[in-house]
Amino acid sequence: QVQLVESGGGLVQPGGSLRLSCAASESISSFNAMDWYRQAPGKQRDLVATLFRGGSSHYATSVRGRFTISGDNAKNTVYLQMNSLKPEDTAVYYCAAMRVGVYSWGQGTQVTVSS
Repeated sequence: QVQLVESGGGLVQPGGSLRLSCAASESISSFNAMDWYRQAPGKQRDLVATLFRGGSSHYATSVRGRFTISGDNAKNTVYLQMNSLKPEDTAVYYCAAMRVGVYSWGQGTQVTVSS
């Protein structure tokens, strides 16, 4: 099973930026899609962004225009660039890899947006 390791989380002020990384133990191009999810305390885990194998992407309405998902096949790494961060973006962010309907998950990285 693929191993996914997220990094890049932390504390940032509103309006600031962070870039999350998700390093995979296998080629990311072998997956149908690579996702970023987030889960705030007491809430369900929600899809934030998807990078499809062909290179297209999809974003949740709440982050469209502020977040950008990208991938580096040479490094087997997926990124989530987060700009104009808001307190409501505070959550644990998880990377997921999907292959033929089967998901593998990372351990998550905490993002806190607060002044």
